[in-house]
Order: sequence, then structure tokens, then C-alpha cells
Amino acid sequence: MSFETFIGLRYTTARKSGGGNRFISFISLISTLGLALGVAALIVVLSVMNGFQKELRTRILGVASHAQISGIYGEMENWPAAVAAVTRHPRVVAAAPYIQGQSMLTFDGQVKGALIRGILPAEEEGVADFARHMRAGALERLVPGEFGIILGSELAHSLRVFEGDKVALIAPQGMVTPAAILPRMKQFTVVGIFEVGMFEYDSGLALVHLGDAQKLYQMEDRVTGVRLKLDDLFAAPRVVRELAASIGPDLRATDWTRTHANFFRAVQIEKNMMFLILLLIVAVAAFNIVSTLVMTVTDKRADIAILRTLGASPGSIMRIFIIQGTLIGLIGLTLGIGGGVALALNVETVVPILERVLGFQFLAKDVYYISDLPSDLRWPDVWTIGSVSFVLTLLATLYPSWRAARVNPAEALRYE
Repeated sequence: MSFETFIGLRYTTARKSGGGNRFISFISLISTLGLALGVAALIVVLSVMNGFQKELRTRILGVASHAQISGIYGEMENWPAAVAAVTRHPRVVAAAPYIQGQSMLTFDGQVKGALIRGILPAEEEGVADFARHMRAGALERLVPGEFGIILGSELAHSLRVFEGDKVALIAPQGMVTPAAILPRMKQFTVVGIFEVGMFEYDSGLALVHLGDAQKLYQMEDRVTGVRLKLDDLFAAPRVVRELAASIGPDLRATDWTRTHANFFRAVQIEKNMMFLILLLIVAVAAFNIVSTLVMTVTDKRADIAILRTLGASPGSIMRIFIIQGTLIGLIGLTLGIGGGVALALNVETVVPILERVLGFQFLAKDVYYISDLPSDLRWPDVWTIGSVSFVLTLLATLYPSWRAARVNPAEALRYE
């Protein structure tokens, strides 16, 4: 152990009875705890935001698809060949045709607009996750020719319908008669209700069988497009670019990062801003080390002067106080990372306890669709937080150490 390290450790751990030393020790303790709290808060908040991002992505992609191929004019002919072509791609694990169109649903005087999606239940299970979101009925109850319909929970609530009720569906495609163009109307039986926890889908999406949708929208054997599920949802942009080069000019390929780009971009921007805001707290705590070291340098002027007269170089003096400040920072970082990781891994246990103690619910079920506080701890975030905090701590030690190296031994010992 070098003498700089030995003295730096001694200055950090020494406890004398003098009032000045006690005060410096107190300030050092506050700096350490402040850094630990800042780092822990940053880890927990980013983990919770990662959890929300993951939960929202899961809910959106439980209804939407990772990618989709559609006709540029809204219709796709010979879709079985398109399905066979895209499923040959190694990253595509499932494909399902769909028809999508606007309509109006009416029941007992209530009228609501809805997005109708025609599906094949067996194939749809491969690209979406409706099964675990069903509150009543099942996708298998969509049988061609029976004109069954599955509604989102908010849509069903707005229409005041339940399983077994019959609703009238009005399609925009009209029937031409000698008198006028009449809207196409068909009665559907509610065979299921789903709730995915996203208001956009729960309030405006209805599922029917693909065959019934083809009859309703007069599409014969055509479909709107093909929905795809990939083995890695984050590979969707690259897979879509590869598929776009092989599917032909009359079709277009899109992925979930485009269809929900604004939403996920907003979440990512919010996460980045929270990181910067909380990093300022860590920076304040790290730079509290400056005041601790400045006070230590002032208190140790005589010691510094003696070390200089014994032959210590200014660089050695700087290293002594850099080691002291770095040790304070490392203790704070260790406590902060340990506490932050422990809390982030147990948020779902700690939050209910706090709710019972405080007597209120942070995310009320009647207000928020996500009523639990999710957490997704990512170790790269932890390493980033630890590295940035350590750099801030190291920077905070430079000025006091430089001041210590500039102490004049003669001036410091004049009144000793």
C-alpha cells in the first residue's frame, strides 16, 4: 500500500474528539448518504419506468402485431401465397390474415363507432394474445356463418350489452337500390368480451370471423392484409425491410415501431428526461464531497505542510485527497446500488405494504388500467448509473485536491 493510499484511508476513517473533526465527519456522512439515496432513487425510478414501458408494450402487442403485410389499396388477393412467402423468413414464427374496416354498432338506442377486425381464430392465437384477455367467451366461438362478435369491454359497457345479446352492425359499404343507396346492416350475436387494459382497443375494437367480415364488406376471397409475429419483436424493423424487398410493389410492410411510433417515442423521451433530472440529484450529492474535502483540507493544513517538508510532492498530496473523496463516493455508490437493486427487485412487495400503512392506493383501479407498479431491473442501466455517478464523484475531488497540493508549508506552519 502506497503512503498516499494509507493516509487517504486514515483521513477517511479517523475519528477524533475535536469538534471540527466531528463536524467534518458529519458532513462526510451526509454526503455519503445523499449519494446513496440519489443512486438508489435513480435505479428504482428507471426500473419502474422500464416496467411500465414493458407492460404497455406487452398490452399493445397483445392486440397489435409485430409486423404486417397489407395491400397498398386496402385489399390483398391470393393471401395464402403471401402467408407462405413471409413464413419462409427465419424470424417469422406465425402469420394470420385479417380484414379491417369501420362500422357502427347499435343496441337498444345506443350507437357507437368501432373498428371491425375479421380474423381466423386458430391463426390469430399465433400472432396476438387475446386468449388471456378474454373476460367472457372465447375466440373459438367465432364460427363462420353464425355471425358472432367479440367486443372490447369499454365498447360493450358503452352499448350496455352482455354475452348473448344481439347488436346491429352497420357497414359503410352500401347496397344500391332504385330508390337510394342503403347502408348494409347485419345482426351479430355477442359471443365474447375482452379487456386488454388499453382504452384505444377496449373502447373501439370488435372481432368477427374472417368469413363473416368478407361477406359484410363484400371482399369475396380478399383480405386487408397478413399480421406477423416474430421471434424477436425488436428485430421487426430489419425483418420488415427484408420482407419489403421480396413481397412485390402492390404490397407494403409495416412494423409496430411505426404504427405506435409516437407513443413509444414519448415513453422513451420521458424515461430519458427522468434520468437527467434524477442524475442532477446524484450530481448534487456527489459535489457535496467538494465541501467535505475543502473542510478536510483546511483542517489538515498542518499535516499537509509536514508531509511536504518530509518530501511529499504536490502530486502525492493530490492523490491523498482524491483517494479520500473516491472512498467516500464508493461507499455511497455501494450503498445506493445495493439498496436500489434490492428495492427495484421488490417493488411489487414493498408498494402494497406502503399502501396499507398509508391507507391509500397509488394506482387506483378505477383510474388507471395498470393498477400495479411494475418493475423491470436492467443491469446495463445499473452499470450506467454507477459509472456516471463514479465519474461525478471523481470530478468532485479534483478541486479540493488541487487546493491541498498548493498549500505553502511555511504559511501553514507559521502559527502552529
